[in-house]
Amino acid sequence: MAKLFIIKTGATMPSLKDQRGDFEDWILAGMEIPAAETEVVDIAADQPLPEPGSAAGIVITGSHDMVTDHRDWSERGAGWLLQVVSRGIPTLGVCYGHQLLAYALGGRVDYNPRGQEMGTTEISLLEPAFNDELLGGLPPTFKAHVCHSQSVLRLPQGAVRLAASAWDANQAFRVDDCAWGVQFHPEFDAHIMRAYAAGETLPAGNEIVEAPFSARVLKRFALIVSQKQARAGKTPS
Repeated sequence: MAKLFIIKTGATMPSLKDQRGDFEDWILAGMEIPAAETEVVDIAADQPLPEPGSAAGIVITGSHDMVTDHRDWSERGAGWLLQVVSRGIPTLGVCYGHQLLAYALGGRVDYNPRGQEMGTTEISLLEPAFNDELLGGLPPTFKAHVCHSQSVLRLPQGAVRLAASAWDANQAFRVDDCAWGVQFHPEFDAHIMRAYAAGETLPAGNEIVEAPFSARVLKRFALIVSQKQARAGKTPS
């Protein structure tokens, strides 16, 4: 059976990891799928990437690294993502994963000229998102947790921009009806966000609160993966 692969591009802070687990644990909890149907591949630790054809779906995690560092493992991951998307495999990039996906497909990633975006912010869906398989059905505006210095400054050619915040014009995008990037963190809860924001100066009026609508993105993506697998299982060989 094809598995959903979580491509791990880094690790959270040791103190937070001891309390709550790591990026992949938060993503798995949010998707609510059996661990036996998933596999974690730590490319930042040089674990080999799976054959694209063996994947039912792909989630690329966040990282404390920067895409513009062009680390060997990151460049290898970008090349692999080209193959994944060309095969139509459901793919979701989160924060660093969102940026790596855009970079792999020809977009531009760099430091956001406005600086770091940190805390709980308001995400606004754009018109193409209203009927999108991943984001459609969410409220036109909803709260989400953000923690990033770099952004997707130019989308890949043919990408559809789906969401924005006051700080970042490209909070979400879609490519080829199979691959999505979200700059915000659907796997974060308020406790995790507060740990990342500790000692940071947040914008005036920014209050860290729970973001339940953002969290729905992970369940929706898991559903997309399972539905595509079900359709494939009904296709004659």
